[in-house]
This record gives sequence, structure tokens and C-alpha cells, in this order.
Amino acid sequence: MENLNLTGQFLIAMPSMTDPRFSQTITFICTHNEDGAMGIILNRPSEHNIADLLAQIKLDPQPSQFLSDTIYEGGPVQQDRGFVLHVPDQEYDATILINEAIALTTSRDILEAAANNQAPEKILVALGYAGWSAGQLEEEMGLNAWLNLETTQDKALHQIIFDEPISNRFNLAMSMMGLNLSNLSDVAGHA
Repeated sequence: MENLNLTGQFLIAMPSMTDPRFSQTITFICTHNEDGAMGIILNRPSEHNIADLLAQIKLDPQPSQFLSDTIYEGGPVQQDRGFVLHVPDQEYDATILINEAIALTTSRDILEAAANNQAPEKILVALGYAGWSAGQLEEEMGLNAWLNLETTQDKALHQIIFDEPISNRFNLAMSMMGLNLSNLSDVAGHA
């Protein structure tokens, strides 16, 4: 697993994943290097929407299509901090370009833009993130805790992250790999 870089790929929890924070999740990996990895869980909706978040940070939004969008539980780390995945048509104070189709912003200015109807065309707002220390994700991959789905097609990336209903994102990723969850064993074997 040396030199493994999953940046811009999806992690799909295997049936053997018993940690309730990650069971049946799909996570988009935003960064992965020798220091560890960071990603956003894409199929754990919270009870709140963007309008709730904007009110909490005292922004008075213009009427917008984004206001009713769900806020996601992006992972168990820093759950009081916002992370916004979006199409990279604008840059903000704290933006990381993950690839040509997806960027991650952690600064308030993207929420101000959303409140003023100037948000990127597609956004996903999450509180918290999934994090792995150096070597941890590689170890978990070696233990078959995760499948990884790599796609360089903008349409597929956008479909999983932004367009597909939350309840179907996990199954969509599995089908993009040609797999069905019911056909996977929760026990891995090695030759």
C-alpha cells in the first residue's frame, strides 16, 4: 500500500465495517498524502439545511434554491466546522482544488456568496470530516475495510457528490464498480 494516493476518489465502506460512523458510507477523499487523509462523508444527512446554517452564523440570505439543501454530517472530526464541496468555478479565501471537477472550501466567504445567490452552481455543505492519521487509511485498505472508486469523469463525480438522492449514493457508487452489496462477503480472504 506504499505510495497509495486516493485524493479525488471515493471510499465505499465494506460490509465488515462495524464502526457506526462509517457503516454503509461513501466518502470523497479530499486529500491523501504521507501525513494522512481527509474526506467528506456524502450520505449522512443531518437534520439541518443551509438556511439553518446561515441563520446560525447570522447571515440573512436572499431567496435561493440552495436554502433547503441538506447539511451533511461529513465525519466525526471537527463537527463544529463547515466544509463545502463545490464545482471550481470560483475561488474563495480557503479553497483547495481537488481536481478539475471538485474543490473544497472551508472559509465563510463561500457561505456569504450562497446567502447572496452567488454560490457555485453545485455545492454540498458538511459539518465535520473523516480523517486518518499517517498510514491509517493504507492499513484499513489492506484490511479490506474499504473499496475505492476512481473516476475521472466530471459527470460521474457530480452525480455521486451533488445530483444523486442521498439514499442512493452508496448503491450508485457500488453499481459504478459493477458490484452489489448483497454479493459482497464481510470476510476477506488473501491468497
